[in-house]
Amino acid sequence: MTPVAPPTVQEIDELQSRHPVGLLSRAEKDRRIERGITGLYRWYIDRSQSTRNWNPDRHFNWRAFRTDHSPEMNYILEGFFAVEQYVPDYVNKLLQLVRKSYGRAQFQVRWGTEEQRHMDAWQNTVLFSRYRSVEWIEEYKEALRNNEWPLPWDDALHMLFYTLIQERATQINYLNAAAIAGGKVTISEHGGDADPVLEKVCITIATDEAAHYNFFNESARLMFYYYPSDSVDALVDVMKHFAMPGVDIIPNFGRFQEKCAHAGVFGPRAYAGDVLQVALSNIHVRASKAFSYGVKRSRRVPDPDGNMRDTALFEAVDYPALEQAVKRLHERIAEHEQEIGYSEVDPTYFVPSGLNPQ
Repeated sequence: MTPVAPPTVQEIDELQSRHPVGLLSRAEKDRRIERGITGLYRWYIDRSQSTRNWNPDRHFNWRAFRTDHSPEMNYILEGFFAVEQYVPDYVNKLLQLVRKSYGRAQFQVRWGTEEQRHMDAWQNTVLFSRYRSVEWIEEYKEALRNNEWPLPWDDALHMLFYTLIQERATQINYLNAAAIAGGKVTISEHGGDADPVLEKVCITIATDEAAHYNFFNESARLMFYYYPSDSVDALVDVMKHFAMPGVDIIPNFGRFQEKCAHAGVFGPRAYAGDVLQVALSNIHVRASKAFSYGVKRSRRVPDPDGNMRDTALFEAVDYPALEQAVKRLHERIAEHEQEIGYSEVDPTYFVPSGLNPQ
């Protein structure tokens, strides 16, 4: 007859993780993340400069920009213009938050230069539409900049997931606006809003946003891979409280959101399906219900040095798939470093976390 363990022993046994707690110290995990993001930044800047260098004034035929868009479309363009007016705040505050990380800080500087041209391009759409006077535009710009965008969270991990979601949401906004400008939307208010110049503006900027999203997606995978519990906590928090930048500081932002939702540019359905579902899938979170379940089941245990180590949240995260994605990132970095010569002096290499149950 098999002896039955006392209730206290059973309870303790149930609390034990059934998966390895990892092989790396916190300091080593931090080094692996930093090296990965630095390698990713080097790859990113190479791609950005070789494939996406464009000028907001010369890249588009502004003289051919239509001046008879619907009031609804002009209102949406003014909203895009307004959100981008806070680029100085986005850059400055995020840069201060990540300044100790070479890879994230360097990327943030480049991100700012690319967002700057978005700001100029959206300003040109408002200017060349001739829907508003130059004086109105300048007064509106001044009113916008009298406000200051605050950081939704004051730590780098939360803001990584915030920017991940925000960049994906922005990309979807611009792609759906491009569909209107391309004549692919049948909503009556926008039936006459086809404009090849505006379509090109939307697609060009959306392409940048897709590249930004990819950087944050790869960074988020690194964080999830080496710090799954911390990442889960931060991501859940961001998902619960996410709001697009400007919601509390741009005048009549609610009306702008209504116009976007009615036009199919962006709304709750797009946020749930095209943004959150895609973002979670790309970091290999299985599903929202499993995700919540995994949060409840998470455990943290101390290593011999007293550092708290993460237990993998395998109910929520497809950790083997996540590891393969992180390996592919390192393969991409290694290929780039081989081309440049970094592989001979300062190579980046993959180090397993030790959490993979397979």
